[in-house]
Formats: sequence, structure tokens, C-alpha cells
Amino acid sequence: MVAASAAPPVVPGYSLAFPRDHGSHPDFRTEWWYSTGWLRTARGARVGFQITFFRSRQAIADANPSAFAPRQILIAHAAISDPLRGRLQKDQRIARAGFDLAQAREGDAAVWIDQWALTRASGAWHIAAPAEEFTLMLTLSPTQPPMLNGESGYSRKGPAPAAASYYYSLPHLSVAGDIVRDGRREAVTGEAWLDHEWSSEYLEPEAAGWDWIGLNLDDGAALMAFRIRDRHGGVRWAGGTLRAADGTTRHFAPGDISFDPQRRWRSPRTAIEYPVEWSVRAGDIAFALTPLMDDQESDTRATTGAIYWEGAVRAGKGGREIGRGYLELTGYGEALLLR
Repeated sequence: MVAASAAPPVVPGYSLAFPRDHGSHPDFRTEWWYSTGWLRTARGARVGFQITFFRSRQAIADANPSAFAPRQILIAHAAISDPLRGRLQKDQRIARAGFDLAQAREGDAAVWIDQWALTRASGAWHIAAPAEEFTLMLTLSPTQPPMLNGESGYSRKGPAPAAASYYYSLPHLSVAGDIVRDGRREAVTGEAWLDHEWSSEYLEPEAAGWDWIGLNLDDGAALMAFRIRDRHGGVRWAGGTLRAADGTTRHFAPGDISFDPQRRWRSPRTAIEYPVEWSVRAGDIAFALTPLMDDQESDTRATTGAIYWEGAVRAGKGGREIGRGYLELTGYGEALLLR
């Protein structure tokens, strides 16, 4: 019997290359392609969207020669945030990779579960997600090159160097396409953000979860910032990247980042309390975050086993809106299990 092979570590010095690294990295334990954005309908309404594809390597199946062995599990989440409805419209999928029904390909971005797909062709990213309450059909066109986070894409997630990911972002993606709700098709335009990360040891055992933001700023700059919380509510690690409008990039150390909660919202379904308004500092930049709506909780226990808050937010300074993006809050109910 062939033993399960060890997952490779994330180490400094790896050189990200594209389109190769848009694709899957199946030897690593965990990987995700994560896109969020703000859309405007033809009627002028503002809504947020999110779609994520996860890949999880199941090393226990390495020794099983069967084509049905679940060597890779694929998961997808999609949601629309609409303040006129006051709650998330959301859906999720899960499948083992194989038989061309679900797959994450190497070499370039192509990941799908049945009719849900995130692919890249002719330089643009294409989203298709026919969900229960809605359908997303979007094209995301880059306006800026990839933004490498951490040390040339090596992004630390804790004091131990092995707790890290390879991580890049694509901010300020131009969006065009359609959403379908209640049987009505609406043309939409907007701006999006896409993250791609892969890792074999993302969180240390002492970590409970994270607070993360990806913001497209109105002056053309882009900001990613996060903090990893420990199981006692303290900060275990933090980091971030700011790319200015002129293309210059700053990387932030743990001491450069602070997330200070200003207002909390309690879910009527799970009774979990989330800080949904924040004062955030990244280096010498400080701003306020406010949600498009409070109820942006996702219950994904049927696929990932997690409940978290992930939603559209506005960034403001001095009473003026300076950008828009997404905020993700994990580990506020139970500690997130992600290794």
C-alpha cells in the first residue's frame, strides 16, 4: 500500500508566475479562489456579490487506486448582498473532483462544480453560478497587474514561518454581466476584487479565526489587510498590502495593522455576535468601515462546517466615502478549523 505523501510547506523565495499560478496547486492541502465586488444594476441599485471556490486535498485517499477516491474535495459558495432584501441570498456546492463533473485544473484558472465555474480566458475571468435564488454571469477584466502580498507572495499567518500561504490579489477588476433574480435578468456593471491563496498550514492550532478586508479605493489604490485572532480574543498575527495609484507598494508588519470594533450585530439565527463596524489602521492610513447591510452571515456547515460573516462594506474618512470592498469575519462562533 502506498503511504499518503506529505503536503509541501509554504516557504519564502518561491517566484509566482502567471498564468501558471492562476491555476490549481493540488499538492498543497488548502486553496481558494475568492472574488467579491460591488455591482450597479441598470436601475441604479447597488448590490454586493461574492463567489468562492475551495480545493481541499484529502491525503488519506492517496493510497487508494480507485477513480472514485476523494483525493480532492471542491466546495463553492456564492452570495448576493442586497439591502432592499435585508438578507443574503446565498447557496453552496460540494463535490469530489473527478470525471470532469468537478475539477480544479493546473496551469491556468479553471475550477468548476457542475454548472458553477470560475475560469480565465483571453485575459478575463468568467463567473457562472446558477444558484437556487439567483444566477451570477459575470466577466471580470483586469485593469491592474497582480498584487503580491507579503514577501513577493509569501504571506505569513502566524509566528511560525510554516503558518503561511502563497497569496496574490487582483484589485480593481472591471465587471460586466448579468444577474438573474425572481425570473428577471438584469444587466450589471461594477468593480471587483479577486484573491487566490494556497497553503499546507494556514492557521496554527492557537488561532481562532481572522478579520480581513479587501478594498478598492476611489483614487485607484488598493488595500488588503488582515489580523489573525487567537483563542483568547487577542491578536496573534497581522499584515497587509497597500498599492498606491502610482503602482508603488507597501507591505505592513503586524504592528502596522489595527482593527478596532465600533458596533456589533447579533445574528437572529445563530446568536453569534459580529463586529460589523470598524475603525481600521494600516500604517499611517486610518478609516472607518460600515456595512452595506448588517445581515451578511453565511452558514456553510453543509460544506465547510463554518459559520462566518462576509459582506460588502464602505470605507470612509472624515465623513467622505473613499472606497468599497468586502469584510470577512471568521471564528466568532467556534474556532475555525483550517490547517
